[in-house]
Amino acid sequence: MPAFNKILIANRGEIACRVLHTAHRLGYRTVAVFSEADAHARHVQLADEAVCIGPAQVQQSYLNIEAIIDAARRTGADAIHPGYGFLSENADFALACAAASLVFIGPSAEAIELMGSKRLSKLAMIEAGVPCIAGYQGAEQDDASLGREAERIGYPLMIKASAGGGGRGMRLVEKAQHLLEHLRTARSEAQNAFGSSELILEQALIRPRHVEMQIFGDSHGNLVYLGERDCSVQRRHQKIIEEAPCPIMTPELRAAMGAAALQAASAVHYVGAGTVEFLLDQRGRFYFLEMNTRLQVEHPVTEMITGQDLVAWQIQVAAGDPLPLRQEQIQPLGHAMEVRLYAEDPAQGFMPQTGQIVHWQPALCDGVRVDHGVLEGQHVSPFYDPMLGKIIAHGATREEARRKLLRAVEDCVLLGINSNQQLLASLLKHPQFVAGAVSTGFIGDHFTDAPCLHPHSPTAIELAMAAALFYLASAKTHPAQRTGWGNSATGPSHYRLGHGEHTFAVELSPNAERLDVLVAETLISLHVLDTDGRRANVEVEGVCRRYAYHLDADVLWLHSNSSNLHVLDLTHALVKGQINVHSGTLKAPMDGAIVDVLVSEGATVSRGQLLLVLEAMKMEHPLKAGIDGVIRRLHVIQGDQVKNRQVLLEVAPLDVAG
Repeated sequence: MPAFNKILIANRGEIACRVLHTAHRLGYRTVAVFSEADAHARHVQLADEAVCIGPAQVQQSYLNIEAIIDAARRTGADAIHPGYGFLSENADFALACAAASLVFIGPSAEAIELMGSKRLSKLAMIEAGVPCIAGYQGAEQDDASLGREAERIGYPLMIKASAGGGGRGMRLVEKAQHLLEHLRTARSEAQNAFGSSELILEQALIRPRHVEMQIFGDSHGNLVYLGERDCSVQRRHQKIIEEAPCPIMTPELRAAMGAAALQAASAVHYVGAGTVEFLLDQRGRFYFLEMNTRLQVEHPVTEMITGQDLVAWQIQVAAGDPLPLRQEQIQPLGHAMEVRLYAEDPAQGFMPQTGQIVHWQPALCDGVRVDHGVLEGQHVSPFYDPMLGKIIAHGATREEARRKLLRAVEDCVLLGINSNQQLLASLLKHPQFVAGAVSTGFIGDHFTDAPCLHPHSPTAIELAMAAALFYLASAKTHPAQRTGWGNSATGPSHYRLGHGEHTFAVELSPNAERLDVLVAETLISLHVLDTDGRRANVEVEGVCRRYAYHLDADVLWLHSNSSNLHVLDLTHALVKGQINVHSGTLKAPMDGAIVDVLVSEGATVSRGQLLLVLEAMKMEHPLKAGIDGVIRRLHVIQGDQVKNRQVLLEVAPLDVAG
């Protein structure tokens, strides 16, 4: 009898879709689970069966072990793949699967428990002889004890959630006076994300590389590593670009790091897919960072250079089969790169974004792969991680892979929501990245004032295109009428186009087959060759270009390979007065939940003071006072769910309050 026949995927989004693809290819039946917020999600549509496991909140759905086990029982699933995140590194979940006679496609509960604790795993690695960073991983967790240990270690240092990952519960502390504040937020974030507030402290290495080893073990005692991945390009301690192999790797260093990774895996009798992460300093010394007892987000780059399906390996190992290859048979070929596409606004400190995706077209070509869970029309909610998908490219050389990836990133169409797409393109084009000379401090060192980290200012051509699309849409709807308003029957059409906080005056004049558009002092001549409601082919000053777009009444989303533009036609809208920037009104920057209220009505506050903490997409976001003043009105309490741009509190300036 086979070990199992039907696999339930206890996850969502792109990883659920990724596992479903391999499971179907191998002939297994599949079950998806979903929250009420994900009822129409892509992974639900791809699976053979699907079961709702609770409300949108993760604690009541994707972290609800009882509901997931019950879904397996109701559908007859006999194996569970946890993906990554959620319950993938939860020992209790692995034990619950075993108790329900379900095959858990992952390592043993014992390995998960040990390596899932940064504190306990580091102690185990020190004992096993794996190189480790100096720090504190003790059981005493009070502020006084951690403060003493911080002084011993010295600054700068890292606070890390012992049970965590993905940058949550992690803080860099550069000075002693900031320690208590960072301990509070790290504990809170760790508790909310992982159910444990336990922390560790580590000496902060300055500008190291983040290099990890993909390892695999089976139940027959075999262990192999499948090469390394360089994951140094990060924001908020989260990876956004990964590549394999590491650009500065030598055969000697790879052999030493691979041996250390296998040593770590052997110490816990590891079975299944795992990743041993290291920090590599500027002198070529490496230190154990953590071990992830699951499949990694960045596993596709390893798949592309080895030609192996790592999800298939997971399933085969869980079924009791030996590893398909021995160490000497693993021969990486070429180079692969991956970027993570996030629903976030780099111009607002990488603030996660919510909203509806109105146009989605992944860029697919030879050597490019896009793993995603995106559907047009879906609403990106505040309840889950903001990663929408991954774009991966493979080439014979690093430069070929980079060039392919850059084109795919620029050509990928994502409209309706802000994303990090332009940042990713800028990173891939940066000379330091092109040269492979990056560290974990790359973005902080080179992108503190980069244009892609500021609100995009539309070009004259982009504004001309926007006016042309509004004009053509109006002409189709009202063929006998002109759009806009003019001074005479034969005069040009005038538009007021809104983008962000700015309004632009644009003048459009039809001229035979062309549209002459005046933007400020610049005259743009357009010939719209054809439009189909999704793409427009346009000749601009003798050059033919393609633009993806989505137009709904007076709202336009416009894509080119240099920007995503959100434009409003304000021509007939009432002119609104400017908002008083000194009003002290604090609005929610996104949908989310208020997890902490630190002030009360009547309290005096100073500019920069922490007032509220908003949780969205598994991260905490501090909301601070913009002015000195007095809390005039508090509109929320702890636990409230709030919408983007909702007024949270009002601060009266001191001269008014007094």
